[in-house]
Amino acid sequence: MSVPKQLSTVVVDCADPAALATFYQKATGWELTHSDQDFASLGSGTPVQLAFVRVDGYEAPGWPGGAKYMHLDFTVADLEAAAEELLDLGASRPDFQPGEGQWIVLTDPEGHPFCLTTASAGD
Repeated sequence: MSVPKQLSTVVVDCADPAALATFYQKATGWELTHSDQDFASLGSGTPVQLAFVRVDGYEAPGWPGGAKYMHLDFTVADLEAAAEELLDLGASRPDFQPGEGQWIVLTDPEGHPFCLTTASAGD
């Protein structure tokens, strides 16, 4: 390919874009750049934006089973401290936790799984 491509936005399907954007805004500290009942986005000045779009009849992905097509990973300094902060913001911690302590799986308020890991976990 001769035309360079750059990922600009990861878009997440959901039932309530404004509420989910608020959760991730608090989780990341990123700026809320747009919010209405159908679409919300975060990340002015970040390399990649995170956006949320309302889908009628949205059904949360399952964890560990069920349909899911992707998840987000966040690098943190302290796994347990970060998990506790996110749980206080409305995340949930499923019983199934693979990875033998190298990462923690959480789900956001609409059921999307995401992982916390330390920089050293990937080394």
